[in-house]
Amino acid sequence: MRGPSTYSLIVSILVIGALRINPVDGGEFSGDYSKLSGIIIPGFASTQLRAWSILDCPYSPLNFNPLDLVWLDTTKLLSAVNCWIKCIILDPYNETDHPECKSRPDSGLSAITELDPGYITGPLSSVWKDWVKWCIEFGIEANAIIAVPYDWRLSPSKLEERDIYFHKLKLTFETALKLRGGPSIVFAHSLGNNVFRYFLEWLKLEIAPKKYVQWLDDHIHAYFAVGSPNLGSVETIKATLSGSTFGLPVPEGTARLLYNSFGSSMWMMPFSKYCRTDNIYWKHFNSGSRKNHHTYQCDAHEYQLNFSGWPTNVVNIEIPSIQGKTSMRCVLATLVLPCLDGSFCCFTLSGVDTYPSIFEVAQANMSIMECGLPTQLSFSAREVSDGTFFKAIEDYDPESKRLLYQLYKTYHGDPVLNPLAPWDRPPLKNIFCIYGIDAKTEVGYYFAPSGKPYPDNWIITDVIYEFEGSLYSRSGNLVEGNPGVASGDETVPYHSLSWCKNWLGPKVNITRAPQSEHDGSDVQVHLNVEHHHEEDIVPSMTRSPRVKYITYYEDSESLPGRRTAVWELDKANHRNIVKAPVLMRELWLEMWHDIHPDAKSKFVMKAKRGPLRYEDCYWDYGKARCAWPEHCEYRYVFGDVHLGQSCRLKNSSADLLLHYL
Repeated sequence: MRGPSTYSLIVSILVIGALRINPVDGGEFSGDYSKLSGIIIPGFASTQLRAWSILDCPYSPLNFNPLDLVWLDTTKLLSAVNCWIKCIILDPYNETDHPECKSRPDSGLSAITELDPGYITGPLSSVWKDWVKWCIEFGIEANAIIAVPYDWRLSPSKLEERDIYFHKLKLTFETALKLRGGPSIVFAHSLGNNVFRYFLEWLKLEIAPKKYVQWLDDHIHAYFAVGSPNLGSVETIKATLSGSTFGLPVPEGTARLLYNSFGSSMWMMPFSKYCRTDNIYWKHFNSGSRKNHHTYQCDAHEYQLNFSGWPTNVVNIEIPSIQGKTSMRCVLATLVLPCLDGSFCCFTLSGVDTYPSIFEVAQANMSIMECGLPTQLSFSAREVSDGTFFKAIEDYDPESKRLLYQLYKTYHGDPVLNPLAPWDRPPLKNIFCIYGIDAKTEVGYYFAPSGKPYPDNWIITDVIYEFEGSLYSRSGNLVEGNPGVASGDETVPYHSLSWCKNWLGPKVNITRAPQSEHDGSDVQVHLNVEHHHEEDIVPSMTRSPRVKYITYYEDSESLPGRRTAVWELDKANHRNIVKAPVLMRELWLEMWHDIHPDAKSKFVMKAKRGPLRYEDCYWDYGKARCAWPEHCEYRYVFGDVHLGQSCRLKNSSADLLLHYL
């Protein structure tokens, strides 16, 4: 979800291309893929931005001219940082460009393959290049792959208002259907899933209600949600308060200034699964108004359980002492009485009906607060998403008022959808939710005043991580809380990633298999496991400490014509999951299975996994031969520099694929 690493959907297109796809061995398959298209929706910071104005940069030989690369051009970032900031920053209130420079997203596949092309910078900023290489190896046609880049700095409503992005996305689906004669496969990564969610809700207001589901069935065959922050990501809080550089050579204060100017900064804030808004779709028809129809309501679980269902409070912050403002708070919201030691103490009064306000937060965190001394307050995911947190610190942080404005106007007041509420399963035919697990992931922070002016006025004093079913502080101490059965993907916590398990039905088939090629001897299967809504599914399966697994959760009793599956990949990093060969392989097999006329099972068979590409063959030094001798053979080609390169597929991969039907 953050940084260039994130985003987008990966192997989307793997199955969408040629009339008769010829795999590497040259064998012809009976499936016809010519009608399918692949729609790729990239994630946050995974689309190139280009200058759309002329900007002369003083004290630098480099200027910005129309179509010059802005995101990401590290040369100009290093040599003309002030100009670069002008070209990428937005007005935090209306999301307009800087008066001296503006940027717009690039188009086409080139906009998402490498963010900063170059001999050195290219590999470091590669996003989809490996994926495109995989598509080429399997004969996917170029016009079958459609990238839909967007300006990832904008809020969802601004994407439509300024760039008519969702109208163009709808037209892309319809054009693909007319051009190729079949539905599309959607691949979204990280923030791209939030964009696709908004598109589905926006579409309800553009299509007659009776034709909505039919439009989806006609235009979308399958949706692959990769690394989706279904309940938000805690790292956005760090970017908002102290700044995240994403590895760029800029100070954290500058990164914070830029991030908070983007309308999308609130789009991935963590929120509670127990709080929802009114059904905006029906409000449009019942009231005829698109304004003032939002009601943010939480059920009893929100107030009965700790931390809004998350592992811990997502923010713990030390409020500085400002004598004048602290005294005013005491006068308005508390009773000031002499303490035993002769000083004065503030007693919080009950019944103060201000929402959201620091009074509620103080009341929830302490009953007695000493005036004039720093106070540490804790905030749950709900208190972040409903604005309570930013209201509490607005006297101490000049950025809070702008963030509150963005939050209420752009998200809680959005005329189509409040994204800070749980997402129910969309009415699509096939949904595959894919994410990494068991990586050390940040789930909470401790902030304190730094003593420096804005934007460097907060520092992180401690971080809470989830890892292997436990919570740890940055110093390694065990922290109390509600850890999940697994941890997240280094960027998005498991609690948020795994929300899509609620889209599964009451009976689920679970399969756990090694990610690498295997003969099936170590595959574990549990059939018809009971699944209760809003409860995690924990398979009682063994694990080898040296093996990375992929665990498949697949509907056993799906609705007619509907399938849902969840794939958990051990140790798959959020930013690099789109490059993972195992994910590309599984996506390819699933799509090949769906289109093949002889497919008998609902999902791809998991009995074994053999090599599909030359890269999957390697030299077994222990046996002095190529591994997988039934599929790979030693075949030297001029230019090979080691034994592994000379291990190549036999002409039998077509036969191997028949095992997956």
